[in-house]
Amino acid sequence: MKIAMIGTGYVGLVSGVCFSDFGHDIVCVDKDPRKIEMLERGEVPIFEPGLDRLMAKNVEAGRLTFTRDLKAAIAGADAVFIAVGTPTRRGDGHADLTYVMAAAEEIAKAADHYMVIVTKSTVPVGTNRKVAEVVRAANPDLDFDVASNPEFLREGAAIDDFMKPDRVVVGVQTDRAAKVMEEIYRPLYLRDFPIVTTDLESAEMIKYAANAFLATKITFINEIAALCEKVGADVKMVSKGMGMDGRIGNKFLHAGPGYGGSCFPKDTKALARIGQEHGQPMQITEAVIKVNEEVKRRMIDKLRDLCGGSFNGKTVAVLGVTFKPNTDDMRDAPSLTIVPALVGGGARVRVTDPQGRHEGEALLPGVTWEPDPYAATAHADLLVILTEWNEFRALDLARIANGMSTRRMADLRNIYSAEDAAEAGFDAYDSIGRQGHGTDISA
Repeated sequence: MKIAMIGTGYVGLVSGVCFSDFGHDIVCVDKDPRKIEMLERGEVPIFEPGLDRLMAKNVEAGRLTFTRDLKAAIAGADAVFIAVGTPTRRGDGHADLTYVMAAAEEIAKAADHYMVIVTKSTVPVGTNRKVAEVVRAANPDLDFDVASNPEFLREGAAIDDFMKPDRVVVGVQTDRAAKVMEEIYRPLYLRDFPIVTTDLESAEMIKYAANAFLATKITFINEIAALCEKVGADVKMVSKGMGMDGRIGNKFLHAGPGYGGSCFPKDTKALARIGQEHGQPMQITEAVIKVNEEVKRRMIDKLRDLCGGSFNGKTVAVLGVTFKPNTDDMRDAPSLTIVPALVGGGARVRVTDPQGRHEGEALLPGVTWEPDPYAATAHADLLVILTEWNEFRALDLARIANGMSTRRMADLRNIYSAEDAAEAGFDAYDSIGRQGHGTDISA
């Protein structure tokens, strides 16, 4: 089948590349000439493990091309996917649909044959019906269907998520559209991956409900971690015991400095706004949003306590600034709250991250970037582990401690233990939700 993918951001590019690997003829469209030029040179504008190789393979096979010409891209296309950004709108927390509706109108004006217009972007309930209205207004004679096909890609594992999904969700109004979508996902049907075919509104809601629930699990365990610190329990053991219950599961039960990224902050806010607009407040989701911000602020208090009550004049080494490992994404990362608090408090902040510098230089002014953890921690007063990159899981802690002016560690991802830190020569160690947190371990 021929498919046009409108937008070469994270979702659009990964989806386009993976669809081409299914054997479809894919044309990826973007208005940004720099992006198209990069892609035509074989350069990937985002960091996603394995994406560069898969893209090169399908370009070479002739199944994947890139263009700025939308009209040419949709000529003869069976389906056109809209995969443009839906950022949080300032002032009200709703998803900004400007780019979605603009793409729908542009598709309508350029189209001259039947096609399925598929929304891949995360959009509020009711958006696909509005897309249909926009298309009809722009081209009343066009024969088309709309479909909702929300993405469930985890940054850092997106290719596996696309090729081996927990489920594919498809919202349609007609059998004709359902058959087109079935053909598009035929490789997954043949391998018995679950395909949920439903109505437009249910498909749209599934995406928001899933992300809000996962954000709730993260926030719940972070609140439990705070209580564990008060009562002397170990959140890692609590998470393990909870996760063994098949009704709960062990995923998303790792205490940390709060969730971030491109999905959870945006989608929880959007879901809360949808509830408000329909007179059905999403009280749990609203609480999750509030508590997640409090978690980040609580991390700042931990660091301040380790610095003796003040950041002023201290040198702090921060390991990891992306919202999670295996991505260069900084959107709503905890570092964007924590690092500015350090700098604002008078600390000299050194940062290292395997992929975060490209975005981080503009987002984290006033910090010094270092090539590795050992350079970052030299003569530092505090070590902060903020993102659990694999590169940070097996550090030579004794080497780091010996090079620091004050041997203090804040392990905000619970990678190490107080025993590890003490054995390496650290004088103080704090983590999240574990016994002995914040304790002087020099004795």
